[in-house]
Amino acid sequence: MKNNEAFFSNTDVSNMYLVKSSPRSFYQMMMYYSKTIYMCWHFLPDAIREGKRQYERAFGITSEDIFKDLYRSEEETVSFMHHMESIWHICGKDVLAAFDLSSFKEICDIGGCSGGLAKHFLSLYPSSSVTIMDLPEVVQMAKKHFITDGDIVFLEDFFNDPLPESDLYILARIIHDWTEDKCLRLLNKIYKSCRPGGGVLLVEALLNEDRSGPLSSQMFSLNMLLQTEGKERSASEYHKLLADSGFREIQVKATGKFYDAVLGKK
Repeated sequence: MKNNEAFFSNTDVSNMYLVKSSPRSFYQMMMYYSKTIYMCWHFLPDAIREGKRQYERAFGITSEDIFKDLYRSEEETVSFMHHMESIWHICGKDVLAAFDLSSFKEICDIGGCSGGLAKHFLSLYPSSSVTIMDLPEVVQMAKKHFITDGDIVFLEDFFNDPLPESDLYILARIIHDWTEDKCLRLLNKIYKSCRPGGGVLLVEALLNEDRSGPLSSQMFSLNMLLQTEGKERSASEYHKLLADSGFREIQVKATGKFYDAVLGKK
């Protein structure tokens, strides 16, 4: 108080994470949580009883394609992409540094959205090249609204289009969207396109084997129930998915951040 007038200022933490212009801002993530995810969480009891996502109740959407729900307008698509990119400001380099990936030169980031994680990969391994595959509407919005590195190439529709032959495939927050059958379908497709000696890197929030935590992973898994047909999984579950797809030398690294890393090799 000065002369009976109140003044305030942000803390350093607020300036870093809450101010929209900060390079590490969570503003876009919080806006997406507020406008979209929070609306679905109103129907958590229904999701638990029925075992299915709640977009129809939250937004009146009946599409069987989960991503037609997520990308129902340009504004919603861009908001979702900002939300997906913002977490990499915090832990992108941590998940990529969990393993030495320097031997992999041609990278395919499947479901790479706006290229946020790809940029971190190129900053750590500048001699590599990255191709991003995502849905056509995401690719269109990435080119329109996000500035991406000139070394990043965009392709479309990883479920239906052929995958480029690569040394390493990255699936960051992709496997948790789908049922086991769809995960195996995609991983088998990756294994066939992967060069000998290459690999696949999964970036996901690992659950403890007894499902006792971590709390953030448990919350993410509930959110998968509300928004998709998937779930978060334990290290052994990811190990089995990779092994059943043909990958070997499977390693798991907990990063201590929101997301962890699982690497399998061909």
